[in-house]
Amino acid sequence: MTTLIYCFRDDLRLHDNPALTAACQQADYLLPVHVSPQPQTTRWGFERVSARRRAFRHSALQGLATALQQQGSGLLHASGSLASVLPALASQIGATAIYCEDIATPEEQDELTALRACGLAVHSFWQSTLLAPDSLPWADAQLPDQFTRFRQQVEAAAIQPAAPLPEPALPPLPPAARQLIQPLAAMDYPAADPRSSFPFPDSAFAGSETAALAHLAQYLQRGLPHSYKATRNGLHGIDYSSKFSPWLACGSLSPRLVLQQLHAFETEHGHSDSSYWLWFELLWRDYFKLLQRQHGRRLYHPGGLPQRASPPHNPAAFQRWMAGQTGHALIDAGMRELTATGYLGNRMRQIVASYLIHELQCDWRAGAAWFEACLLDYDCSQNQGNWLYLAGLGTDPRGGRRFNPDKQAAEYDADGHYRQLWSQP
Repeated sequence: MTTLIYCFRDDLRLHDNPALTAACQQADYLLPVHVSPQPQTTRWGFERVSARRRAFRHSALQGLATALQQQGSGLLHASGSLASVLPALASQIGATAIYCEDIATPEEQDELTALRACGLAVHSFWQSTLLAPDSLPWADAQLPDQFTRFRQQVEAAAIQPAAPLPEPALPPLPPAARQLIQPLAAMDYPAADPRSSFPFPDSAFAGSETAALAHLAQYLQRGLPHSYKATRNGLHGIDYSSKFSPWLACGSLSPRLVLQQLHAFETEHGHSDSSYWLWFELLWRDYFKLLQRQHGRRLYHPGGLPQRASPPHNPAAFQRWMAGQTGHALIDAGMRELTATGYLGNRMRQIVASYLIHELQCDWRAGAAWFEACLLDYDCSQNQGNWLYLAGLGTDPRGGRRFNPDKQAAEYDADGHYRQLWSQP
């Protein structure tokens, strides 16, 4: 009888989960596990993960635990590193291997290296992108160095993702593990700010797979893909963008399922430039993840891919930026929204990041770390890729993006509504 451990990472769902499906096919007994890292403080002096971001992740785990329980299984939750938790657990229940998602970022790769060094068999599966790397017309090392060329070649070759997988039938828990399953410890969630464009912890915006699928369904039912391109640069409100990103980031929503259902919507209601733009944005997400596979730790060099000298930094200016006290009304509004809600629209992310890098002459890595702490939809590859893009240290052929904040305010907040809304913390 084969006993396996399935370690959930950033794939907190049952639908379209190839790694979990493979584990279920191989196991007579399966123990689902999630390991949360211990709290950390960044080199910049703040908590690496904010209370609001921890709470969103907790809600996703709570949803996962409930879904597993409904299938007669359960979720064992522990704190620490994978190497400090899983070897002893495998020995205790007689597990012969660990199955999990493969994640290309350095810390996540190091986790699996440490696990294997403990003598454990670890089977990891790439599953976070729309397009499987082996379906693309180039190897990792030959990934096009510009997103536009990547997109054009994908579209010219008519490459589409495989169909999403259904939920697998879960094997029973190992007998020795049944007494180890405990309810997830309760957590006090921060109150939702009524101004928020993503009002977690409202149940419709919880991190669970159930909430994710319900949100996707209502988004399509209301025909919102046909207005996406026109509204995606909005600054306030729930419907100006898809809001898929928090669920995609923690893995409670599969990008392949999003695209499958978007195609079904287009078949019924027609294609448009606007609905196409959702595919466009999902391809950007793929590109940053594939860029991570290609370059690995080079993306974390202070000088980015060109490996330039370390950027300048002004600690006092950085503190004012974090606190929303720069003196520029639009920048301060965006930073207050980010801190209060854990969310910020894409347009505002670019504006405030550009301001930190180009106007305040601060280290882009400090800004990336603050986004990591705050954002409910934090995804390491996306965060790193976007900050490098704006700093001119990634693959952008224009060598950086500098946004004039006054021009941005005039174009995207002409009536001053957003600045007024967030004029106070």
